[in-house]
Amino acid sequence: MPAARTFLTHPDPLTREVARHYAGGAFLMDNGDGLQWYSVEGRAVVPLTEADGLHIARRLRRDLRHFEPRVDTAFAQVVAGCRGDLPGSAPRDGEWISDELADLYTHLHAQGLAHSFEVWRGGELAGGVLGLALGGAFIAESKFHRVTNASKAALIHLAAHLHARGFTLLDAQIQNPHLETLGVREIGSDTYGALLGAALPLNVSL
Repeated sequence: MPAARTFLTHPDPLTREVARHYAGGAFLMDNGDGLQWYSVEGRAVVPLTEADGLHIARRLRRDLRHFEPRVDTAFAQVVAGCRGDLPGSAPRDGEWISDELADLYTHLHAQGLAHSFEVWRGGELAGGVLGLALGGAFIAESKFHRVTNASKAALIHLAAHLHARGFTLLDAQIQNPHLETLGVREIGSDTYGALLGAALPLNVSL
């Protein structure tokens, strides 16, 4: 995965535009009025290790070994799962991922900016995280599960994977009770900007 500069100066204008907005702390959603850029004052950041505050409950820890993590092997399915459209996936609040935004993610995936981090169980896709990787930052857009605890397992495996690869930031965007159980903390925009700024120049591989 190249440093963010590769995408900030990408020859594809759409990829370049998206990368520059995300590098500035914004993110895309479609709440029924078309694609729009959003930002929030408090940003949810996932600790990459237990030493940094990642919380893994005892039962969840036992479950983790049953999930096999993979990267970018089922991107379209993960997008569908995050929208609640994948057979067996739980109902989701993924209405904000409109057809237009789903197509954009597919385009960005082809350019190397958008990725799927998946967990598989018994040879079947159990859950996953959809996100963008810019330098040493992974901005998680959405997650889903088809098996109990699969979305949590995906996020925990993703944190470990990113840490091992030299990433320094896993951004979950908006805090919620589900994330809080994993030790996800909310930080202010200034602190987030500093973390993002330090992560962008890193030349690491997903």
